[in-house]
Amino acid sequence: MALAALAIAPAAFATDTPSAATTAAAVAAVPAVTAADRVLGRADAPVTVIEYASFTCSHCAAWTNDVLPAFKARYIDTGKVRLVFRDLPTQPVQAAATAAAIGRCAAPGKFFDVAHSLMAGQAAAFASGDARNWYMSAIGVSGRTEAQIDACLSNPATGQTLQADIEAAVAAGVNGTPTFFVNGHRAADHSIETLSAAIDPLIKGR
Repeated sequence: MALAALAIAPAAFATDTPSAATTAAAVAAVPAVTAADRVLGRADAPVTVIEYASFTCSHCAAWTNDVLPAFKARYIDTGKVRLVFRDLPTQPVQAAATAAAIGRCAAPGKFFDVAHSLMAGQAAAFASGDARNWYMSAIGVSGRTEAQIDACLSNPATGQTLQADIEAAVAAGVNGTPTFFVNGHRAADHSIETLSAAIDPLIKGR
């Protein structure tokens, strides 16, 4: 079965490199966390880190594969931070959007398993030029069958929701990936040193 294609407008505004900081007004426009967000960590964590990322962004994959394990152990597993993942597809947009939609179509609690599979397999998928196996590996940990995922991808609401989130990110001034916000304030870069410098004063004494 062929995976359904999503109707997503080309994200020419998004690049697979972290974007420079924008104005305070743009930062203030970052949408609040809702029940629709994919969240890793405790809901009552004192610090919220929002990550805008793309599954075809090599910098995003490097962060997930190389930085997230230490970040998770230091901040998420200790209840100090909740990490919110938001999609901002980059080129090739169709591949990124399909990967993002597979994550959105996963069973409850399975999104981050899908995200980790996609980020871990990204380099091999690019090297082979074959996204099919990349998608199938992610579907394999999604808690859904291929038929269920394909039906979800075919549902216009899936693409519409992703498009709305993309437009909200653009309205917030996010134009590159990965981009991080710590309690609403944009981080200068995505290194663990920079993120820690923003997080640690907020959790001092906790």
